Amino acid sequence: MTTALKPWARASASFASTGKAEERPEAPRHLALKRALCAGATAFVTINIWTGCPLLALWVGSQVSDSRILSMAAVGVVVVVLAILLLVMVLALAWLNNVYDELVGRPHAERRDTWLRSMRAEAEGHVSQRVGITMLERIIMVNVYVAMIGLAIWWVFFAGSWMVSA
Repeated sequence: MTTALKPWARASASFASTGKAEERPEAPRHLALKRALCAGATAFVTINIWTGCPLLALWVGSQVSDSRILSMAAVGVVVVVLAILLLVMVLALAWLNNVYDELVGRPHAERRDTWLRSMRAEAEGHVSQRVGITMLERIIMVNVYVAMIGLAIWWVFFAGSWMVSA
């Protein structure tokens, strides 16, 4: 009779069989703490993608401009800084997702864009259908929903008189 082992139990079983010191099992409470820290870091990074990065890029652009008149140099600095910050945040999200996948024991699968997949490979199924959506993916989805709803509320109620023609 085989029973499904939890990740820390599998690690202890492999530790008992191999005797290697680097494969010591982690306590479940440390695993839960690491997962919670990954989820919190994901929420922080995701919120900063649509709030902190644009604000920081605008601040850096305002420091470049020496007058109150908008210059193309300031606009260029804002665009470049925003692109760099967003690239860093997206790479951080990818890294956090990989760390979280390792913590929960999610199988590592090659993630390929739809248009790059072979038509014959469609029978394998998608990763999300086989292993489900992780907590980090749910956090990112909720952040996108909150951002879009906030944008819609701002546009309708606080953006000014956009319906009045001049």
